[in-house]
Amino acid sequence: MQDIGIVVPQCASFDSPLTLKSGAVLDAYQLVYETYGELNEAKSNAVLICHALSGNHHVAGFHSEDPKSAGWWNNMVGPGKPIDTGVFFVIGVNNLGGCHGSTGPASIDPKTGRPYGASFPVLTVDDWVESQARLADRLGIGAFAAVVGGSLGGMQALQWAISHPQRVRHVLAIASAPNLTVQNIAFNDVARQAILTDPDFHGGNFYAHGVIPKRGLRLARMLGHITYLSDDSMAKKFGRGLKKGSYNYGYDVEFEIESYLRYQGDKFAAQFDANTYLLMTKALDYFDPAHAHEGDLARAFAGAASEFLVISFTSDWRFSPARSREIVKALLDNELKVSHTEITSSYGHDSFLMVDEHYHAVVRAYMRNVAKGAA
Repeated sequence: MQDIGIVVPQCASFDSPLTLKSGAVLDAYQLVYETYGELNEAKSNAVLICHALSGNHHVAGFHSEDPKSAGWWNNMVGPGKPIDTGVFFVIGVNNLGGCHGSTGPASIDPKTGRPYGASFPVLTVDDWVESQARLADRLGIGAFAAVVGGSLGGMQALQWAISHPQRVRHVLAIASAPNLTVQNIAFNDVARQAILTDPDFHGGNFYAHGVIPKRGLRLARMLGHITYLSDDSMAKKFGRGLKKGSYNYGYDVEFEIESYLRYQGDKFAAQFDANTYLLMTKALDYFDPAHAHEGDLARAFAGAASEFLVISFTSDWRFSPARSREIVKALLDNELKVSHTEITSSYGHDSFLMVDEHYHAVVRAYMRNVAKGAA
């Protein structure tokens, strides 16, 4: 297996208005994306990778010679890797509303000449799929060989099968769910409240004040990060280890886990936009295909025509294996072709990002099957 090497993001601008599910309209916008591999003559080998909450378009390869610039799924995508760029033309897109180049709250509103800030409309998974479909049109891709995603990315992959059933032949939904549990909505609201109540938030228009709501964003990330890990993985990595080897009897960092979470919080706050975090978590909350069908998930997938691979992880308590089984049941109720694997892993929700021999073998085998139809 090899890495892709240095990659350069691209930008597509759209001047055709996009009507969002909320009823709001974006008159114009841009999407930043990266591509890996070559699109075949029939344009039948395209694979769309949908990112999770804090992800972006930089799926694989490197932005510089620095190994730390690797894409967030570099272990999964590349020459000879489970999603083989020697076979597939892979696309990663920074979702609309993001903070890595695509139009979002920090972008300049052409109507005012100032950042959108709080005026940027709330987005849904449906809206992202529609914007991704427009990008596919721009690239001349009539149908994807596969749409793949983990967590929130898996929700987008599922929505593709619902919104554009004839434009996706295979869906890989990994560590995902048909909607958020009440507990997950609660976690998201606490995280948002940390941001919304930060004095530096300024109602979402903090750009004009030359500040960022660092404290709120830091706390939101720390809370979220806890839910992405499992108790076993935290115990194995940190245990009750002390930073300085003894108790300080105070409120500064004492345990290794505290140091780790604060580091992650500070790192995230320095590179992620607070308004984007709010948008992403709200999109998670709103995702619920069964809502329009009186809670019947099977009815939501009644028009789907894709084949599916659904993967869950034993230690993922945020999007538990039981949630994946709900998806599988709804698909089978529609007599759709479904493969389902539950991977034994101790990494919690983050398992979908990790190198795991069994997990990667499952994806590799499935993608070889996808390739047969994409030749």
